[in-house]
Amino acid sequence: MVASNLVLIPGAGGVGRTVFDRLRAQDVPVRFMVRREDERAAELRALGAEVVTGDLTRPETVAAALQGVTRMYFAMRVSPDHLLAATVVASVAREYGHLEALVDLSQMTVSQMTATSTQESHQQRLHWLAEQVFDWSGLPVVHIRPTAFLDTPLFTTMAALSIQANGTITLPFGAGSTSPIAVDDVARVIATVLRDPAPHIGQVYELTGPRSVDMNELAAEFSRGLGRPVSYVDVPAQRWEAQLPKLGMPPHLAQHVATMARLHRDNRYDRTADGVERVTGTPARSVEAFVTARRDFYLG
Repeated sequence: MVASNLVLIPGAGGVGRTVFDRLRAQDVPVRFMVRREDERAAELRALGAEVVTGDLTRPETVAAALQGVTRMYFAMRVSPDHLLAATVVASVAREYGHLEALVDLSQMTVSQMTATSTQESHQQRLHWLAEQVFDWSGLPVVHIRPTAFLDTPLFTTMAALSIQANGTITLPFGAGSTSPIAVDDVARVIATVLRDPAPHIGQVYELTGPRSVDMNELAAEFSRGLGRPVSYVDVPAQRWEAQLPKLGMPPHLAQHVATMARLHRDNRYDRTADGVERVTGTPARSVEAFVTARRDFYLG
């Protein structure tokens, strides 16, 4: 039996997985569309989700996954297929779907972009174009634009390695400031919109952490959260970028990460927005609170 508030979530991980945890706690039914059957798919079924296989770039599988769905969350990992997937979803949802809400996970950088701007990454450009497609589609869209994630390897895995090695965070961010946000705070916003989308249709929500800090201030928040000294070391951009392919990043992802670093140096991430509190009633957590909750991870 299909519930009238059935939510479709693509992929078994990332923000969507955290959104599911919050929707499940509110007894909102969820259908996942995954690329393959694996342990994560089995885990989702065990937790009460419906799971189907499909691909956001294949219209026939999107149409099948949308059967009985009234609310959809759209997101992908960093991928050159992002615009294709958005176009497929918009086209199929217009022709076959009955959506009350399409919640699009975009990026904060889009807020500063134009049709002809060229300073952003290929991925950021795809997000800008995808937003245009969704808006042109006439579907009931809500755009969610988070800033950089605290959960990204830049602030988690890579930071943990250098903190354990020598008590530093090493990034090529220069004197730029940033206001990173936790995935859980972004998921809180998305889950809130998906539970009751009507008041949010047509809105754009910009999401950041509670304050913007330069990298020395960010290191100080890490210090307080971990109870030990952490300092920031600025590294040459070219040397740092040369390491990205060695970490297994494909060219599209490496170019996006390198561009994010440059935009940080250019102070493009020096922004704050109250979207999390406006939608959920609770402000986003600080860097210090995020780090404190993961103290064992960072200290090893």
